Amino acid sequence: MATELAPGLIHHPGFLDAAARERLAAEVAAILEAAPPVTPRMPRTGKPFSVRMSNAGPLGWVSDIRGYRYQAAHPETGRPWPAMPPTALAAWDALAAFPAGPEACLINLYAPGTRMGLHQDRDEAELAAPVLSLSLGAPALFRYGGLKRSDRTRSVRLESGDALVIGGASRLIHHGVDRLYGTGDLLDAETGPGFLPPGGRCNLTLRRVTNVASRTDASNLPNC
Repeated sequence: MATELAPGLIHHPGFLDAAARERLAAEVAAILEAAPPVTPRMPRTGKPFSVRMSNAGPLGWVSDIRGYRYQAAHPETGRPWPAMPPTALAAWDALAAFPAGPEACLINLYAPGTRMGLHQDRDEAELAAPVLSLSLGAPALFRYGGLKRSDRTRSVRLESGDALVIGGASRLIHHGVDRLYGTGDLLDAETGPGFLPPGGRCNLTLRRVTNVASRTDASNLPNC
């Protein structure tokens, strides 16, 4: 049963059943074969992130010494990002409640011991669209606060297969991942895709980037 953690922040525990998790893991493995994960770096300082990242869809989020941005090609291979995973697109259609499709699917790969500090997802022009998060692998402690970094924070445990909608009044909240718990499910199996070490986590976030209202011709929208 879905739980509203805060206005517009909706947790859907177990949204992806075992079969859907297996499909999504296989789709992600194919994406990573075509678009190998990279280690992003902080703007200006060049400090590396602890997580590795890749993308799927018409646009991909990247970070390096030049800043945060979306771009249409992999920063190292120069090739366009692969198509979005169908299982993730189906989740968007079911949960996002937005008239246009996502344009970016950011894939975050967490090794055991890695985390992500509090941040806002604010590089998108279309802030009326939610961010949809899907979890695979090891459970994680997700921390969320308010519009100001100093606001009080709370935490929820995200399990493999959980979906989280970050939208409405919560679209620009600060959020992050404090820790991973133990081991995951199929991603640790010897017969699994093998793109994570034991105890690792894969998180996909689907985002609408460009402003729908500014498009005068709906036929020009990216085919997601």
